[in-house]
Amino acid sequence: MMLLFKPFEPADVHAVIAMMEQFYAIDNYPIDTAVSRGLFLEFLENEALGRGWIILNDNKPVGYVILTFVFSFEYKGRIAFLDELFLSPDARGLGLGKLTLDHINEQAKKLSVKIIYLEIEGHNSVAQKLYLSKGYEIHNRGLMKRVL
Repeated sequence: MMLLFKPFEPADVHAVIAMMEQFYAIDNYPIDTAVSRGLFLEFLENEALGRGWIILNDNKPVGYVILTFVFSFEYKGRIAFLDELFLSPDARGLGLGKLTLDHINEQAKKLSVKIIYLEIEGHNSVAQKLYLSKGYEIHNRGLMKRVL
């Protein structure tokens, strides 16, 4: 096994969007691929938005991970949201998730991130165990949203 995290490039748009479609299908989330393509290119043009990587195992794309940025006075600077972490079904259970979280942790430190947040589906106990094993904690605050 040779794992590599390749930073997103414009030429990766089709591969990443195809993996997003697989990821969103797990929980039947809607995806507008044209909008996602535009967002991908906007994300690459503005480094203040975050970073993304294609996960390669033996030079084969097996997933992707996206870290987005927010500024917080409470946490004294840049915080991040682990927006998406997807591994293809054949790449799961091989320890790649743990290695991906190690990569994210290293990158976050280099990028002066103070804290990383993430969302997890209540039914996804495998992912919850993974995050807990890598030092993530269940936050005592509830997440709310307002769609505009």
